[in-house]
Amino acid sequence: MKPRRVSAPRRQVTLARGLVVEHTETEWCGAVVGARDGLVHLEDFRGKVRAFALSDGFLVDGTPVTLALPQRAPQRQRTASGSFAVDQHRAKVAMPSRIFVEGKHDAELVEQVWGDDLRVEGVVVELLEGADNLEQVLAEFGPSPERRAGVLLDHLVAGSKETRIADQITRGPFGTSVLIVGHPFVDIWAAVKPERLGLAAWPEIPRTVEWKTGICRALGWPAEEPADLAEAWSRIRGRVRSFRDLEPSLVGRVEQLIDFVTVES
Repeated sequence: MKPRRVSAPRRQVTLARGLVVEHTETEWCGAVVGARDGLVHLEDFRGKVRAFALSDGFLVDGTPVTLALPQRAPQRQRTASGSFAVDQHRAKVAMPSRIFVEGKHDAELVEQVWGDDLRVEGVVVELLEGADNLEQVLAEFGPSPERRAGVLLDHLVAGSKETRIADQITRGPFGTSVLIVGHPFVDIWAAVKPERLGLAAWPEIPRTVEWKTGICRALGWPAEEPADLAEAWSRIRGRVRSFRDLEPSLVGRVEQLIDFVTVES
């Protein structure tokens, strides 16, 4: 009589929002957006959500796993940026130094992840409404050793318009009172890790097509009205829970700016 075959135990994976898993029976693939009453909710890249029993079979990176709810353990709370939360600490009065970002979406993402840190330090984030306005904004702001300006630009890569603007200002009269850094992405949307939306990579968009509009169309989302783009950004930003959901090339630059504007002269 042949011995009974024993199946190898499945690796246990703790549920986390944004974790991309595949339901083995239906082959439905999506990111975890919630778990309740013994069900896990998965959202595919089109935004459709389906619920499956936690006891079902799932794959993570092609490997069979068992999904488990996270164990709650008392621990010191961290902010979305990864720093330890400061208990019962009121926000400081705004300091004279500032961080400037290109647009509303940049500011919303910085606030979502680093807002707690910025309030503790008293740092205000202001909008440029486009890199073309940077020189004028800085001239009106009046940077000085006691009034520093940190600037975050999109698409700061060799040969880009943003790089030319940054180089010109760096050679200007503001000296070391201004620090301009940037990420390599055409738009801040792409600083969110694509796997958080169930994508292997962000779609390639031709230069002749407005990038946000092209992204929405490539993902099958409405893109005809400004409200459609706002809804798309809300959906993307909703997948961000902490700095771990963002590309390191953005995280490092924001941390650098916070250090620059908060260091004592």
